[in-house]
Amino acid sequence: MTFMTKLFAPIAAAVMLATPLRAEIDIVEVESPGGINAWLVEEHSIPFVALELRFKGGASLDLPGKRGATNLMVGLLEEGAADMDSRAFAEAAESLAASFSFDVGDDAVSVSAKFLTENQDEALALLRDALTQPRFDQDAIDRVRAQVVSGVRSDQQDPDFLVGQAFDAKVFGDHPYGSAIEGTEDSVTALTRDDLVAAYKGALARDRVYVGAAGAVSPEDLALMLDKLLGDLPAGGLPQAPDVAVATEAGVTVVPFDVPQSVAIFGHEGLARDDPDFFPAFVLNEILGGGGFEARLMEEVREKRGLTYGVYSYLVPKDNAALYLGRVSSANDRIADAIDVIREEWRKMAENGVTAEELESAKTYLTGAYPLRFDGNGRIANILVGMQMDDLPVDYVNTRNDKVAAITLDDIQRVAARVLKPDALHFVVVGQPVGLDMPSQ
Repeated sequence: MTFMTKLFAPIAAAVMLATPLRAEIDIVEVESPGGINAWLVEEHSIPFVALELRFKGGASLDLPGKRGATNLMVGLLEEGAADMDSRAFAEAAESLAASFSFDVGDDAVSVSAKFLTENQDEALALLRDALTQPRFDQDAIDRVRAQVVSGVRSDQQDPDFLVGQAFDAKVFGDHPYGSAIEGTEDSVTALTRDDLVAAYKGALARDRVYVGAAGAVSPEDLALMLDKLLGDLPAGGLPQAPDVAVATEAGVTVVPFDVPQSVAIFGHEGLARDDPDFFPAFVLNEILGGGGFEARLMEEVREKRGLTYGVYSYLVPKDNAALYLGRVSSANDRIADAIDVIREEWRKMAENGVTAEELESAKTYLTGAYPLRFDGNGRIANILVGMQMDDLPVDYVNTRNDKVAAITLDDIQRVAARVLKPDALHFVVVGQPVGLDMPSQ
C-alpha cells in the first residue's frame, strides 16, 4: 500500500521533464462504447499492460470537518473487495502476478495497475472489485487508521513536512490545500465508516476519470476493458473544490523548531498550466533554480558561498491555484544569508532576465541531454494521464522539443518580468534561525 504525501512538483512539470528525444510516439485516442476516454500507446513486444487511472479531485474533495477521509478511504481500496477480505484480495493479486497501487494527492486519486496479458481478464476483474465493491471492513479501517495516525505523529517531528504544512496554511487558509491530506490525529480518529463510504462515492466517478494505457493491448480491446472496469461507477461525484487566490507579501514567517538546520520554503503566485506563458516560464525556471548545478540559485547559494547543499525552485500549477515555489535548507546561523542571496537573485532575474548563453544552454539540456524517461509501459501510461489532465494535445510528446527550441530571449525576458515577483516573495522557515527573529505567524 502506498500513501502519497502532498506533492509540490506538478504533473505538468513531470510531463515536460519526462519527454525524451526519440522517435515519434504513436498515441491512439480510444473511446469505449459507454463513453469512457483513454489514450493508448500500443506495444506488443512484451505481453504486459500498464494502466493508469486518475480521478480528478483527490483530497481536495474532503468535506468540512472530515479532513483525511479521502486519504484513509484510498488506503482501504485494496483491503478487501466483493467477497474477499484483505488477505484474500492480496493472495488473489499475487497469484496473478498483478500489481495494483492506490494513491491520493491534492488534486487526484491515482490507481496504477500492471498485469500480464495472459491474466488480464482475471486481473481486471480483481481491480474492478476494488474500485466498485470495496468492503471497508471495520477491522481493516482500524488497522489502516492506526497506520495513518502513526504517520501523522511522525510528520510532526519532521521539519521538511512542517515547513510545507506551514506554508500551505499561510497561503491557503481554510481551503483544502491549506492542510495536510492525511488530516490531523483528531480528524482521522473521528472518521466513521459512513464518512469513508461518502468519500468513496464522492471521489470515484466516471465524470472525472482519466485513463492512460501502454503495452500489449489493442484500441478495440482497451475500449471493452474500460466499460467492464469502470462502467458500474457512479456517473458523477462531489463538486470540485473552488479556486483560491494566492496572495503573499515579501517577508519571513518563522516556525520555531529545535533542529540544527533550518528548512525554508519560499514563493508567491505562479502560472496556471494553460497560461500561454507557462512554457517559457518553465524554461526560465530551469535557468533560475531547476535543480542543476548550472542554475543561478545553485551557483550563487551553494557554489559561491557554501550556504547549502541544495536549493531549487519549481512551478506548481494545482487545479485550483498556481504557485511558484522554492526550497532551501541551511545551518541555523547561515539561513539568513541564504535567504538574502535568493531574494537578490529573484530580483535580478525579474529586472534583467537571462543571458543568451544561459537560454541556449537550458534549451540544449532540455532538448538533447535530458535522460531518456519514456522507457517503460508504466512510465508511458503515467505520462499519458498527466497530458490529459493538463489538457495537452495528443501530439505534445512529439512537438515538445520544437516548443523549447522556439522560445526566444525576448520571450524569456518578458516572462521573467511578469512571473517573478520580488515584492511578494515570502519565506516560511522551520528551525532556530539566527538573524530572523520574527514571531511565528
